[in-house]
Amino acid sequence: MKIHSFIKRSTFLIISFLTFNLGVQAQDYYVYVTAESEDEVALVKFDGKKASIEKTIPVGIWPAEIEGPHGINISPDGKYWYLSIAHGNPYGTLYKYSTESNEVVDTVRLGLFPASLQVSKATGLLYCVNFDLHGDMVPSTVSVVDPEEMIEIDRIETGVMPHGSRISSDGMFHYSVGMMSGELFEISTTKLKVTRKLSLDGMEEEKSSMGGMDHSKMDHSKMGHSMMTESAAPMYHSATKPTWAIPHPTNGKVYVAGNGSDEILEVDLDQWEITNRFKTGKAPYNCDVTPDGKYLVATYKGSGETGIWDLKKGEELPRIKNTRNVTHGVTISSDSKYAFISVEGIGGEPGTMDVIDIKNAKKVASVDMGKQAGGIIFWKME
Repeated sequence: MKIHSFIKRSTFLIISFLTFNLGVQAQDYYVYVTAESEDEVALVKFDGKKASIEKTIPVGIWPAEIEGPHGINISPDGKYWYLSIAHGNPYGTLYKYSTESNEVVDTVRLGLFPASLQVSKATGLLYCVNFDLHGDMVPSTVSVVDPEEMIEIDRIETGVMPHGSRISSDGMFHYSVGMMSGELFEISTTKLKVTRKLSLDGMEEEKSSMGGMDHSKMDHSKMGHSMMTESAAPMYHSATKPTWAIPHPTNGKVYVAGNGSDEILEVDLDQWEITNRFKTGKAPYNCDVTPDGKYLVATYKGSGETGIWDLKKGEELPRIKNTRNVTHGVTISSDSKYAFISVEGIGGEPGTMDVIDIKNAKKVASVDMGKQAGGIIFWKME
């Protein structure tokens, strides 16, 4: 009887232990994804096996027009999500939503085609680049917003068509790229000014000899690299065409997506120069680094693929083919296990979010949503 009782108790303890461990390991991941051609934002849940739409949130105020939700991010405390609506009359708008209700809290008008954005945990201010997609080829700005009052307090001039941007892990510096001027910009989040800029095309000397390249005086109507303006100054369009910048959490590097040169550029912050180049698939667009610092994940917009780079080895894992052909954005879970990829689709195709197991370089789930899935941000695990 004692042996039988011991076996029963032992079996019960083993089953309880396994059940407890499975319960601890089970995680739900939540991600917000914009559908730019539907004026929608999808809240997506991934339970470790399956991805599903928890809620679809209509955005914008003009039902008859496509306003284009573009950039999206979460407040450091997780209570709010911020959304840039790119197409305005003519200016775009920043929206503040509650993560509890997914309803609008407040708005503020920004510049031409506001795009990527983030709140600094050091200053509490929000920084949003004004991409100016449809404007003249002149330097644009980064808007600085007080997200509590939703008031724009400053605009900092950077390069031509500033696009992908992210803030350092300590919240002290904002990094962005000028897509057409081919530059990386560092902004002090406390001083609210550009502290350094770097030509990613190695064109500093040539630009200097051109008198600083006054873009406001150029004739961009012909859009030819060899054409001349009326003032005889040759037009400059970046060969690198950088579209994203992501600072590493610990190693003192910033990684830049070279959309035009098919590479990821590694910039050393101490030396303030390019120290490595990773040859990628066609037209890398967005990139992110795992919170543990081990991997960089990049979307290859031109080939419909996702690339994962082991940063210690400097090697790429097997590329993952995405569900559709125009791969856009990437965000990574806080446990560094999964990358969530937005894929635009073509024509009338729906947008899609793919889930990728980073360590194993394998697509494990996907879910369709509104057309032209673009901006994407990880919210939480629970």
